[in-house]
Amino acid sequence: MASDRPVVVYPPDEDGGRRVRIDGQISGRAYSVRDVVAFAQEAGLQHWDEMDVVRSALIEWRGGGPDVWTH
Repeated sequence: MASDRPVVVYPPDEDGGRRVRIDGQISGRAYSVRDVVAFAQEAGLQHWDEMDVVRSALIEWRGGGPDVWTH
């Protein structure tokens, strides 16, 4: 199933990392909301902060929301 949102945060893996995909490309592995912010900023959303990531409808959180970081 393809996402209609440009940012997808996948479920946590056994190490607590979550893959982050932005516009169809894997940006890396996040271990906190702060890491997701860094990936979003690198992708051109420089003005984004942690609250933007937590509240944005542009992000699809799979396997739990922004407060879930354990497998």
